[in-house]
Amino acid sequence: MNDPIADMLTRIRNSQLRGKSTVMTPASKLRAWVLDVLADEGYIRGYEKMTGADGHPAIEISLKYYEGEPVIRELKRISKPGRRVYLGAQDIPTVRQGLGVSIVSTPQGVMSDASARAANVGGEVLCTVF
Repeated sequence: MNDPIADMLTRIRNSQLRGKSTVMTPASKLRAWVLDVLADEGYIRGYEKMTGADGHPAIEISLKYYEGEPVIRELKRISKPGRRVYLGAQDIPTVRQGLGVSIVSTPQGVMSDASARAANVGGEVLCTVF
């Protein structure tokens, strides 16, 4: 697998289209950090680290719905393995006039676009959520 973040985002997207309450994904630190931001921003209920059916570490993500509709309407990967996108603190764009969130990997950790602007740090824009 070349892009584990895109794989996780696709699993979340597909599970929400099917109306699933949880989804499993292989565990990694970067995935957990991205899920921390999604949980802090209120896009998922949370996640739990566990062992998968094959014995490897896995993460079970609890998806969030409001009135039967998924809370996450759009989940898009920005920086890809073939084209990395790095932006300064002032250049990080707002998503849907501030209604969405960009997740940014900075030297101070993975954080939302608003947190990165407040800390005045730039970095790699991983994905956008709306």
